[in-house]
Amino acid sequence: MLKYDAIYARQSVDRMDSISIESQIDFCKYEARGGEYRVFQDKGYSGKNTDRPNFQIMLEAIRRGEVKRVIVYKLDRISRSILDFATMMAEFQDNGVEFVSCTEKFDTSTPMGRAMFNICIVFAQLERETIQQRVTDAYISRSRKGFYMGGRVPYGYQLETYTIDGKKTSRYTIVPEEAKIVKVIFSMYAVPQTSFGDIVHYLVDNGIPNARGKGQVWDRARISDMIKNPIYVKADLDIYQFYKDQGSIVHDDPCLFIGTNGCYLYSEKGAGRKTIHLEGQHVVLAPHEGIVPSDIWLKARRKCLNNMQVAKPLKAKNTWLAGKIKCGKCGYALTIRKSNTQIGRYFICSRRMQTNFCEGVGGIDATAFENLILSEMKKKVEQFDVLNAPPQMQNNPRIVELGTQIEQIETEIEKLLDRVSEADSVLMGYINKKVSELHNQSSELKREMNELEQAIIQPKLNVKQIRNCMQHWEKLEFDDKRAVVDQLIAVIKATENTCEITWKV
Repeated sequence: MLKYDAIYARQSVDRMDSISIESQIDFCKYEARGGEYRVFQDKGYSGKNTDRPNFQIMLEAIRRGEVKRVIVYKLDRISRSILDFATMMAEFQDNGVEFVSCTEKFDTSTPMGRAMFNICIVFAQLERETIQQRVTDAYISRSRKGFYMGGRVPYGYQLETYTIDGKKTSRYTIVPEEAKIVKVIFSMYAVPQTSFGDIVHYLVDNGIPNARGKGQVWDRARISDMIKNPIYVKADLDIYQFYKDQGSIVHDDPCLFIGTNGCYLYSEKGAGRKTIHLEGQHVVLAPHEGIVPSDIWLKARRKCLNNMQVAKPLKAKNTWLAGKIKCGKCGYALTIRKSNTQIGRYFICSRRMQTNFCEGVGGIDATAFENLILSEMKKKVEQFDVLNAPPQMQNNPRIVELGTQIEQIETEIEKLLDRVSEADSVLMGYINKKVSELHNQSSELKREMNELEQAIIQPKLNVKQIRNCMQHWEKLEFDDKRAVVDQLIAVIKATENTCEITWKV
């Protein structure tokens, strides 16, 4: 096939100070040196993009292998975007097509022309990165102003048109029937003994469909995402303080948290899933109304955070310390990993492994650490002739529930008192009222807890039997080892250099 030169000319508008298409073609014909050529021209089209009919026809001819050179009067005739130009040049190269600009003497068949092309590529990459940064900055700016940023519309809400600072956006509006189910879900999970699975069973058994789920089916993952999502909470000062305590960045003033609006939660680029850890996440008051009261939402959300700190293997089989050993730096569970090295098994921080938010404990030799704990257990047992076990609160779930509620109330009181020094008269009045209410709640719960504990008989542990287990440790079944550990140890906090044991006896 005999290839030809493609002459391309473009003029957006007829003006006295602009060169006509005819003049552009005449200049390009001279560059063709009498060889065969074909003219492609677009009149009335801007060079800001490549959406031009005859330009696209020329590209098709290039892809068919009909063109040997593209000749233009000036670089900006083919494109005013360096990004489009670099993409275009790459396609020319792929098809063996040279490029010539009459005015700038830009010719990719010469060394200087190829050098100019490479410079254009560098600037095109800079433009790409600048555009990406602009998009990111715009996203961050809009999200922090409460604009709707797209994504799945959560259960309990639908979208409506809304305006912020004179700009059109959308916001969530409550779907009353679905909102009732949302409240049920949060109320159920706020109870300590309720799991995600229990909620799924309840919804299925009562014929409540998930209108936003695939096949309208509920699952544990969807319930978990709902519980962790602050769009549902009626955000008040307690919510503000909760996120501040978690290390989140709250972009609105405390005085705006008045118990009506929900919140958006955004993560930094590359930070991973925002529901795994709240440190460094961005919290913004949303323009929509929340559904769940803050006290119920906080109970449910804190329960999720506490659950994250407990390892939940289907069945402990790699160490008889499973469920007892925690990272001494962040409090999350240490989990077993195996290797082909001489160590074989080692403990690592589960939080470090999942999120990198903990510096970790390195790799603790599991066998050596188990031997250390066994030695400490033997020493502990030798100190006593009779061991008093702690009250068996696990036999009365109500005591466990009361203890959790009291601890949460005391924590809330401490946080409120910490804010006294910076409080104005309005905030001071709120703090006084809130502390008084919490104190009364705590007193009532403590009274009930004391009455229940009076009925508990403190059992005695069989020291002789435990000592016998220690002497024949290697012969014990795995579950028997775990049972002995559970009788003696509450928790172990370990780092690469330290080991702190909290005993039950």
